[in-house]
Amino acid sequence: MTVIGLGHRTSWSAADFYDQARAVAGALRRRGAGPGSRIGILSANRMEWVLLDLAALMIKAQTAGFEPGKFTPDADLVERYDLDLLFTDVPLPDDAPPQAVPISIVADHAGEVPADLDPVQWATTDCTTVKFTSGSTGVPKGLEATAGSIDSSLHAVQGLFGHGPGDDILTFLPLSILQQRYWLYSALYWGHDLTITTYQSVLAVMSTVRPTVVMGVPAFFDAVRRHIENSVADGAEPAEAVAEVFGDRIRYLWTGSAPADRAMLDFYGRAGLEIYEGYGLNETCIVTKNYPGATREGSVGRALPGKEIIIDDDGVVHVRSDFPVNTRYTFAAPGSSENIFGPGGLVRTGDLGRLDDDGFLYILGRADDVLVLGNGKKIIVRPVETRFRDTGAVSDCVLYHPSSAGLVAVVSPLPGPVDTGAVSVALADVNAVSEPDERIVRVIVADEPFTVENGLLTSQFKPVRHRIAHRYSNRIDDPKAGIRAY
Repeated sequence: MTVIGLGHRTSWSAADFYDQARAVAGALRRRGAGPGSRIGILSANRMEWVLLDLAALMIKAQTAGFEPGKFTPDADLVERYDLDLLFTDVPLPDDAPPQAVPISIVADHAGEVPADLDPVQWATTDCTTVKFTSGSTGVPKGLEATAGSIDSSLHAVQGLFGHGPGDDILTFLPLSILQQRYWLYSALYWGHDLTITTYQSVLAVMSTVRPTVVMGVPAFFDAVRRHIENSVADGAEPAEAVAEVFGDRIRYLWTGSAPADRAMLDFYGRAGLEIYEGYGLNETCIVTKNYPGATREGSVGRALPGKEIIIDDDGVVHVRSDFPVNTRYTFAAPGSSENIFGPGGLVRTGDLGRLDDDGFLYILGRADDVLVLGNGKKIIVRPVETRFRDTGAVSDCVLYHPSSAGLVAVVSPLPGPVDTGAVSVALADVNAVSEPDERIVRVIVADEPFTVENGLLTSQFKPVRHRIAHRYSNRIDDPKAGIRAY
């Protein structure tokens, strides 16, 4: 187990990590935590995070992972989510509730004598943690995840990829995302290494880690692609440029959480790096995955064992699980659960999709992202948006239909000065291969790239459509604004 960042690197053996987690479990018990308690963690990635997570499992307490920047360690948070304790790296306000304590004290507890603990049993329907939706709309919804759903997903993925000794899996997305902690459980169960860092540090430290597997999202791999392309343009050999970023031991790259562009996937294929796209939601856990020997271009793979995909008459993807994540939200507005969860463990994903004859799933877009034109024609926006991103002139694209004049795109610019000429050429290229109703009449170049920090991307780097529309509404609605198609 390694935690690494800019200027620091610390590693633990499995035995040391286990003893430290037992010591932290003892400290939690002295603070009154035990079976049925809920322990909140509001912190950036750090060793104390994973020690708390494992310690809570040891005493059959539940964790709740809060993403930094989205929550405040105040009395409202403690009361709203019924927290018995809250550990945070955020400075505590003067009126902080007594349950809130600095997460740094966990390091002190880790050095104490390990507690004597009786083994605990988690039933498949017991909930080990509360996870939250990415919150692209309103307050994030909270969902208690069952032990059965976690265990079945871990075993299904292990059956496809066979992680083991010699592997070092690198993660950098927030540990508040439960799927990132899966690799902790996988490392403990199957004996591979795990390295944890942050999004801010990953590009700088990755080559020194020399991981065999990198877990990321399309936006990250696209940024790395541009970095490698710049290195090659400056004279580096392609293989040298790839090894300079990823190191020399990469077995494969894992991407999910958002749609991956064809151009990005093709780039890594040409570079000799296997990259496998998958599909899943908080409410379903991982559903499909391409993997060695079972990959199909443009698809997100076939259903994992224990998952069933059903496409309804409207083309919407539904998922049934042998071990559902849950059957409803614990924390959400009235009616939210009924919109997603159906009988028999069925989840309505809201994504449009199709299955080919061999069971590979193709995601076509969001059911909510279908634009209905004045002539009644329905446009699924994702293929057009992807087409624009694939030109390489912009880093992201979101389509709107403000009037009968046609579609308007708001694009996230590439880093550096905006090349309006390149955007104009890209617009013409996209329209040339689009159906007449899909053609874009104007392009609004955003004032700054879409980022998590400015609220225009979710924590999993998906554009937040309604916020982008709100921020650029004046120009979207102004027929004279932006770059026009000719």
